[in-house]
Amino acid sequence: MLENIRIVLINTSHPGNIGSVARAMKTMGLLDLWLVGPLQFPHAKAEEMASGATDVLAQATVVNTLDEAIADCCLVVGTSARMRAVPWPLVSPRAAAEKIRAEAPANQIAVIFGNEQSGLSNAELERCHLHVNIPANPDYSSLNLAAAVQVITYELRVASLDTSAATEKWDYRLATHEEMEKFFTHLQEVLVEIDFLKMSAPRKLMTRLRRFFNRARPDVMEMNILRGMLSAVQTARGRRPDESRDPGYYGTQDINE
Repeated sequence: MLENIRIVLINTSHPGNIGSVARAMKTMGLLDLWLVGPLQFPHAKAEEMASGATDVLAQATVVNTLDEAIADCCLVVGTSARMRAVPWPLVSPRAAAEKIRAEAPANQIAVIFGNEQSGLSNAELERCHLHVNIPANPDYSSLNLAAAVQVITYELRVASLDTSAATEKWDYRLATHEEMEKFFTHLQEVLVEIDFLKMSAPRKLMTRLRRFFNRARPDVMEMNILRGMLSAVQTARGRRPDESRDPGYYGTQDINE
C-alpha cells in the first residue's frame, strides 16, 4: 500500500522543512517525495533536518507544476486548514487514510501540502478529490509543515497495518488526473461552443463541475463515454473534434461494452 502513495510539497520556502518532512515520511514507511517548485533544493539544511532520511531526499522528484506531480494519480488528497467558499468533500485524516487504504493497492495516490505561508490555493485544492482537515485546537490551529505531514503519514501507516480492511475492486481502472484534466478542457470547450459557459463571466461553473466529477470518480471507460458524448455534440454542430491533440483518447469505440 505505502509504496503507491506519494507526498507532494508545493513551493516549499524553507529547505529545513523539506528535510523534516523526509524524516516524518521515513519513520512511517513512506519514501516517495515529490517537490513542486521548491525555493531551495537541494540544500545542506534539508539534509541536516532529514536526520538519517537523506535517501528520501536523494530520490525526491522535483517538478515545475502540480499537474506534473499528480498526472498519473487516480486519487489526490489535499490537506488544508482553511475552509472554502465553494466547499470541497471534507474528511478527517483517519477517514482519508481508510479511503487511501482501499485504493492504494491498485492505484497511484498523492497527498499534497501547500507552502508554509498560505497553504493550498483554491486552484490547487480543485485538483483534489478530497479535502483533509486536521482537527487541531481551534484557538491555535497552526501546524508546522512537517508536523502536518507526520499526522497524515501516521494515519496512513496505521491503515496499512489493518489487513482486515477490504480492498475496492472495479472492472476498469479509475481515470488519472491527467485524463480528468483533458476531460475538463474538452468539457469547457463544448460548453463555450454551445453558449452555456460565458468566458467573460464564468463565475464558479467550472469549479462546481470539477467538484461534481471529482466526487463521482469516473473510471477510464466512463471517462471515454463522457468524452464520446462531448465529441458527438461537436460533430452534431458541424465541428469535428481535434483528436490529434489528445492521442490517449479513443473516441467512441468500445463504449457500448
